[in-house]
Amino acid sequence: MSQLSRRSILGAFLTAPLAAPAFAQPWRPDRPVELVVGFAPGGGTDIVARLFAKHLETRLGQPITVVNRPGASSEVALTYVARSRPDGQVLGLTNMPSFVTVPVERRAQYNLDSFGFIGNIMTDPTGLIVRADSPIRDVQDLVRRALADPEGIVVSTSGIGTDDHLMMAQISRLTGARFTLIHYTGAPIQRTALIAGQVQANCVSIGEYAPNPDGVRFIAHGGAERSRFTPETPTFRSLGLDFEMYSERGLVVPASTPSRILERLRDAVQEAASDPATRRSFEAQFIEPTLEPGAQWEARMRATQTQYADLWRRAPWINS
Repeated sequence: MSQLSRRSILGAFLTAPLAAPAFAQPWRPDRPVELVVGFAPGGGTDIVARLFAKHLETRLGQPITVVNRPGASSEVALTYVARSRPDGQVLGLTNMPSFVTVPVERRAQYNLDSFGFIGNIMTDPTGLIVRADSPIRDVQDLVRRALADPEGIVVSTSGIGTDDHLMMAQISRLTGARFTLIHYTGAPIQRTALIAGQVQANCVSIGEYAPNPDGVRFIAHGGAERSRFTPETPTFRSLGLDFEMYSERGLVVPASTPSRILERLRDAVQEAASDPATRRSFEAQFIEPTLEPGAQWEARMRATQTQYADLWRRAPWINS
């Protein structure tokens, strides 16, 4: 090769733009993403998933498909997520407190070590609802009736170990009343049962019924203070029942997901959750947007699970 040719090749090499290293490129999904929900379509968890998916997919650059896998208080869905390929293409929407109570109350197919924590995105106080024409006037009236006839007061929840179930366990613990509980797979089925007179009360999150209150009436909820969405509804604490109860929803991936993917998902979720348009869409459904970053959320979930494990040892709620 001539000296001129060598100089030409060397000059072209030195002046050509260098390609960015592959590791410097931010991760993005290369196909539609699954967002797995552990409850039936139409309920509060499903609504949150579909609302948030629209805002998150614009940050990830791929469509997000909500997949409902109801059953066993979200154990079916979260087991599917935990066993999925850790490539960022499958996300799970958790629901508190069943996310941490299911591994406490039984030999579950997942535990908190099964996941990478992306972030918590909302909170929703758990409410106690009766039919609008129910003779049950308030919580005190419900408790009096249950004390007199436990089998006559049938209350629905969305599953064993859910916020609904644990709220009723707290009411029983504090009042001595016993209720007949029926565990369904989501709020739409619960509403049908209530309107049909098959149950006397439903335990559901405020955001599941407040947008469509026709035919029902809130008698109390588990928030720290009255909700701006149902300001006329008292809290349990204001009625002398010293507890709070919320549904919280957050996003997880399989535990072995590479850190660069997890961090990109955390950034995308933070961007979506901080967008005023996201907040407005949540508030339109009577849902409180509450962003809690992944590491902070994980630490709180582990501490909360320890508290529930201690409570379980002292007073198991499985038969409450």
